[in-house]
Amino acid sequence: MTERIWLQSYPPGVPSDVDPGEYPSLVALMEESFAKFADRPAYSFMGRDVSYAETDQLSGRLAAYLQGLGLARGDRVAVMMPNVPQYPVAVAAILRAGYVLVNVNPLYTPRELEFQLKDSGAKAIVIIENFAATLAQCIQATPVRHVVLCAMGDQLGMLKGALVNYVVRKVKKLVPPFSLPGAVRFNDAVARGARAQFTKPQIGPDDLAALQYTGGTTGVSKGAMLLHRNVIANVLQSEAWNQPVMDKVPQGEQPTSVCALPLYHIFAFTVGMMLSMRTGGKLVLIPNPRDLPAVLKELSKHRIHSFPAVNTLFNGLANHPDFGTVDWSHLKISVGGGMAVQSAVAKLWLDKTGCPICEGYGLSETSPSASCNPATGKEFTGTIGVPLPGTWFRLVDDEDRAVPTGQPGEIAIKGPQVMAGYWQRPDETAKVMTADGYFKTGDIGTVDERGFFRIIDRKKDMILVSGFNVYPNEIEDVVAQLDGVLEVACVGVADDKTGEAVKLVLVRKDPGLTEDAVRAYCRANLTGYKQPRVVEFRNELPKTPVGKILRRQLRDQPA
Repeated sequence: MTERIWLQSYPPGVPSDVDPGEYPSLVALMEESFAKFADRPAYSFMGRDVSYAETDQLSGRLAAYLQGLGLARGDRVAVMMPNVPQYPVAVAAILRAGYVLVNVNPLYTPRELEFQLKDSGAKAIVIIENFAATLAQCIQATPVRHVVLCAMGDQLGMLKGALVNYVVRKVKKLVPPFSLPGAVRFNDAVARGARAQFTKPQIGPDDLAALQYTGGTTGVSKGAMLLHRNVIANVLQSEAWNQPVMDKVPQGEQPTSVCALPLYHIFAFTVGMMLSMRTGGKLVLIPNPRDLPAVLKELSKHRIHSFPAVNTLFNGLANHPDFGTVDWSHLKISVGGGMAVQSAVAKLWLDKTGCPICEGYGLSETSPSASCNPATGKEFTGTIGVPLPGTWFRLVDDEDRAVPTGQPGEIAIKGPQVMAGYWQRPDETAKVMTADGYFKTGDIGTVDERGFFRIIDRKKDMILVSGFNVYPNEIEDVVAQLDGVLEVACVGVADDKTGEAVKLVLVRKDPGLTEDAVRAYCRANLTGYKQPRVVEFRNELPKTPVGKILRRQLRDQPA
């Protein structure tokens, strides 16, 4: 595709390109907002607002504390927390101190956590105590030497904080016992940092900002290397894209976004936290999006303008009896990402809020947003929209050649938001990058004459569960280690709630192996969304003449 046919479909006022060079680093972007919006609330959490000035001060002190640990410039620091105010503070501190952020799923099992900490080489971790027991089980096998321990109530003030921590620890029993000798409490680390010397590092656009772990196209978890300029570009692209509708927020009213997706997920990280920071918005932090009554109770206290979410969350909320307790009349944009939005859900959401779901598309490797439907659109298109400003899409065949017009091909993406490659995996990087700098997504798509792209299939066997990538190779590798399993295959099956779900098909070596034993083993070794919804036993698995398991047949054929 030599010209950008999609520019004709841009709403008026949306530029064809953005300038990622507007900031030398994400730190410069954040510090501009800290100064410009000092008095405004940056985050709202459990009834308490945290201002931009407070976020500035806390992150500056935590940055000084981290530097005092003797970490070297460019060292990796992991963050393993749900959506609590300490998350954005930790992110700002890590980047300001000149380190690299490693976002970690707090629901990981010890096996998954150990792999990511070892692979990234993280020397320190900021973790909430609810998941400290997981870390305690694997920390000895990792390079982590420094632990900053957070609690749910750290930022809620003396009285409320103590009460919340008591309920979390003693009443709800959400903090399993753990032993992490030498761990320092978050508030203590901040207090120590206030007395420490901070040295401001020189950070440039090509410095590494974050390692965002993904299965990529092969299934072994890899860190997508996101540079400062990659994330800056994506923030500016998203801002430009939303501008036509966000401009309708009344003058003098602070733009308010909901952050119900977990911040370790790149969608929430960029389109939630970083975009809100750039625009001087208030971000409503939702620590547990599965607790729908609590989510709706929190949202009923705010005037909401922007709501990025995945299909399952839109669906769950719209079908909840308390949905009407929230005033949705100020909502300007609902962005659907992470997984395909279903047309029935889009229709219900529009009927109930008057605000259409604007579906986008992206990957960890693209920081994440690559395309989106126009924010001014009124009807659901069932497409992934058009490429964002400064982004090029093309459809290629297996030899990386552009396919003829009208033919399906693998979507390949080029733009300032595309990662620098996979962390310490030049071989894997080479598999997904073309000679002229396009990233091959593994998704098969088509494009129409207006430049709208549609995904029709996946080249890879990845399973998409509520917006999270699940790789059959990883699941099979783990389950194959269970005693009594002779062979195992993992495939995705359609699921009304999550879009797709995991199905395990096993051949037993030991006839006594039960479904319950398989499920218990999976619970111990795989985080929730990777666990099988369906477990099926067979006498044999379908294979090619060479002996490769035919996953497609397992998907298409009943037992």
